[in-house]
Amino acid sequence: MTTPPLPAPAAAATPATSASTPATPASTPASSTPTPASADRGPAGAPSAAGSAPKRRRRSPRTPLSPRPSVPLTLVTALVLVYTLLPLAWLFINATKDQKGLLNSFGLWFADDVNLWDNITRTLSYDDGAFVRWLLNTLLYVAVGAGGATVLAVLGGYALAKFAFPGRRAVFAVVIGAVAVPGTALAVPTFLMFSKMGLTNTPWAVIIPSLISPFGLYLMWVFAAEAVPTELLEAARIDGSGELRTFFRIALPLLMPGTVTVLLFSMVATWNNYFLPLIMIKDPDWYPLTLGLNAWNAQAQTAGGEPVFDLIITGSLLTIVPIVAVFLLLQRYWQSGLAAGSVKE
Repeated sequence: MTTPPLPAPAAAATPATSASTPATPASTPASSTPTPASADRGPAGAPSAAGSAPKRRRRSPRTPLSPRPSVPLTLVTALVLVYTLLPLAWLFINATKDQKGLLNSFGLWFADDVNLWDNITRTLSYDDGAFVRWLLNTLLYVAVGAGGATVLAVLGGYALAKFAFPGRRAVFAVVIGAVAVPGTALAVPTFLMFSKMGLTNTPWAVIIPSLISPFGLYLMWVFAAEAVPTELLEAARIDGSGELRTFFRIALPLLMPGTVTVLLFSMVATWNNYFLPLIMIKDPDWYPLTLGLNAWNAQAQTAGGEPVFDLIITGSLLTIVPIVAVFLLLQRYWQSGLAAGSVKE
């Protein structure tokens, strides 16, 4: 009797089964887990709706370097701009009118005829060219008075900032006190002193008081203390440079922004000076522009006087042109002078 064959042992199949089992989980991540590149794509590789949606850009936070615009500050700035430019616009518009158009037209709009060039010609030739003579007088007062005040302020401010000497604190107190005293309070004592010296009714009565600028001296004192390093001056002295050479070759170029700032302030103060020439000068040949235009204005109030309001307005326009031109030419030096010392290195 034949015995039927026995089935294969289970243990023999176990290794094959166990050998193939680990391959299944190893292949699972590659086939079932979506990759980042294919996460936003559809079955055919096209972008899905979630992937095609635009991403929102995050707003950068506001910092002190990029502040949020302020509506009230913008409105206040606009009002200040209008307040500043409106008188200039009125002056230019009315300088284009003759005497009749000046009285019969709206002040902030042009008349039918534009007579700007004719008004300028008449202003320069009226009263035997008195306006030109007053303009030259004003340039003389500005050149000598404001220029001398700037030179003295630069020298004094540099010396007070970089040299130690007895009485330095007392000088500082005197300068601060002089800044606080208005110029009109000193006009009468100055007139009495100059009358004793016989200098009234001469150009020196306007030039000499203009040479003293306490505010300019204080400004250059503060600026020189910050703009000129003491170590640089000591290095120049060690190399054998004298004090004058050190000042002109090293300190003065560094002081140029502050010098221009003081020059601008002194020029404007001398150009617009009215009260001091009024009490010092009686001869019309030495009048500055401020007194000359006022004399033309008072001419209409005298008996038989000819009103020349169109020439007064045109002369006022011509008066501000030089000072505006100087401001525009020296604006970059003035701005750098105001910003000096604001950053610590």
